[in-house]
Amino acid sequence: MLLLSIAISALAIGLISLTLTMALKNKHTSDAGDLHQKLKECAEQIHILRSEAAELRTGLLSIGKRVLEVEQQNQDLIHQQSAQKYDDPDAKIYSRAVKMVELGADLDEVIRECELPRAEAELLFSLHKKKGA
Repeated sequence: MLLLSIAISALAIGLISLTLTMALKNKHTSDAGDLHQKLKECAEQIHILRSEAAELRTGLLSIGKRVLEVEQQNQDLIHQQSAQKYDDPDAKIYSRAVKMVELGADLDEVIRECELPRAEAELLFSLHKKKGA
């Protein structure tokens, strides 16, 4: 009888151990499945982010190219404006008058040398004073 009780006890301990082992295995399998699902979601997210970064890079390159074109157009306009300033005889007179005002010439001298009407010469002096202030 003692031998039978020991055998039953050993069998019970074995069944309990087997049950615990199966439960742990199921838990690890479940945890591994959860981790695998999370890893898959992260990989999908990385793929999406890489696509978005590529789109942003393409957009920035396009914008940069457009900025360079606009800067070139701006430079061309500046050169055209400078060329027109020297082609226009009236602009030469006003440039000379401004230079004289900057060098300290008086109103009558500017009127006489540049052949400007008094009102225009006074306006030039007025603008130069505001610019200096």
